Amino acid sequence: MLVLLPPSEGKTAPAQGAPVDLATLSHPDLADARGRVGDTLAKVSGQRNAMQVLEVGASLADDVARNVTVWDNPADASSRVYTGVLYDAAGMAGWDDATLARAADRVRVVSALWGAVSPADRIPAYRLSMGTTLGRLGGLASFWRPHLTPELDALAGGGLVVDCRSAAYVAAYRPDAPWVTVKVMRELNGKRAVVSHMAKHTRGLLAAHLVRSDAAPETASDLADAAAGMIGDALVDVALAAKAKGPDELTLVIAG
Repeated sequence: MLVLLPPSEGKTAPAQGAPVDLATLSHPDLADARGRVGDTLAKVSGQRNAMQVLEVGASLADDVARNVTVWDNPADASSRVYTGVLYDAAGMAGWDDATLARAADRVRVVSALWGAVSPADRIPAYRLSMGTTLGRLGGLASFWRPHLTPELDALAGGGLVVDCRSAAYVAAYRPDAPWVTVKVMRELNGKRAVVSHMAKHTRGLLAAHLVRSDAAPETASDLADAAAGMIGDALVDVALAAKAKGPDELTLVIAG
């Protein structure tokens, strides 16, 4: 099983520590691509039009300024650098060494800067989205696709891929393996509706449940069975829809 997560928009900048060492990150064959993106990001972030290129508002000026020194900034485990709804729900910052070790084998965060990292990989905080067109590199999803495909397909090894990413990050890697996307709906007065904010929260709970329970579903049905273990706590129902084309769809239903 391979669980794919999006990065969080919010990140906690480490206060101290050594800078990132590309040679120690998961998927070392991505080092050159990571270096190209990081160098370009640092250059672009120092330009007058940086905010426009990175498509961020004035409130994020400090984040963009931090990009300029991305190679020198302190790094920490991505489980602590990535914050936001999904990561808070997963409680990832508090995962112990044994849980992080399992996650290093089974979880990847697909990133506009790093390509893909495990929760145990040490990275600095940064500001960059996969939908960005970054200098001569062009659109980052297109840039990363040929690099990520062999790496993540090899990691998946033909096993089940549980996909909790948003569309921009799906564009960077589409698994060549049994593949299930995760949808979240709210049930209120017998009616179900798609939710957005709580979707991130619930996907975070699912990721944590799969890693902490040491689950290893081999099929979409196995995944639905594993997710059903959350019913009565975080969920009221689980449904699985097989698709003729593309990934199957797991729906997690929360109470209204």
